[in-house]
Amino acid sequence: MQKLLLLVDKVSTWIGQAFSWLIVGLTLLITWEVFSRYALDRPHAWAFDVMIMQYGALFMMAGAYTLAKNGHVRGDVLYGFFRPRTQATIDLVLYILFFIPGVIALTYAGYFYALESWAIRESSNITAEGPPIYPFKMVIPFAGAILLAQGIVEIIRCVICLRQGIWPSREEDVEEVDVAKLKEMVHATDLDGAGQETIGHEGGGAVHTAERKGEMRP
Repeated sequence: MQKLLLLVDKVSTWIGQAFSWLIVGLTLLITWEVFSRYALDRPHAWAFDVMIMQYGALFMMAGAYTLAKNGHVRGDVLYGFFRPRTQATIDLVLYILFFIPGVIALTYAGYFYALESWAIRESSNITAEGPPIYPFKMVIPFAGAILLAQGIVEIIRCVICLRQGIWPSREEDVEEVDVAKLKEMVHATDLDGAGQETIGHEGGGAVHTAERKGEMRP
C-alpha cells in the first residue's frame, strides 16, 4: 500500500515540477513584453492573455503537487498541538465533507466547460485578436482529476494514521530555507572556530612558556 501511495506522490510531483517551468516562460515573456512596449514602442495585445493562461495552468497543475507535500495553507494554531490520530480525524472529516465533493464538482463541470470551448474553438475576448484559450481550459478537468487522485491518497493516509497512531512517510522534497535556523548554524560555526582559535593560542602560549622555562634551566 505504501508503495502505491508513494507512486501517486511521485506522479503528482513530476507533473507539478514539469509545469513549474512555466515560471521561466512567464518571466521571459513579461521581460520581453516590457522591453518591447517601453523600449521599442511595440506592445503585443496577446501577451496579457498568454500570461494569464500560463499562470493559470501553473496554479492549477501545482495543486496536487502541493497536496502531496502537505504544503497547503492550514490553520495551524491548534492543529500542530494535536496528536496524530486527532489530526487524522480532523483531516478525514474535512476531506470527506468538503474536499472530495468540491474537487468532483470542479472536474465534472470543468470537463463540460472545456468541451464547449473546444467545440466553438473559443478565443480570448479580453484583448483584440486574442489567442485561442480552449487548450488552456482542458487544464481544468485534468488538474481536477490529478487533485482528486492525490486527495484519495491523503484519505488513505488518514485511515492508516488512525490505525497505527503515526503518519505514514511521504516522498522527500526540497525544503524551504529557515532563516532563523541558518543564522543559528552560522553563529554556532563561528563560535566553534573562535573556540578552536582560542585553544590554539592557549596551547601555543603554553608551549612558548615551557620553552622559556627550558631555556632558563642550566
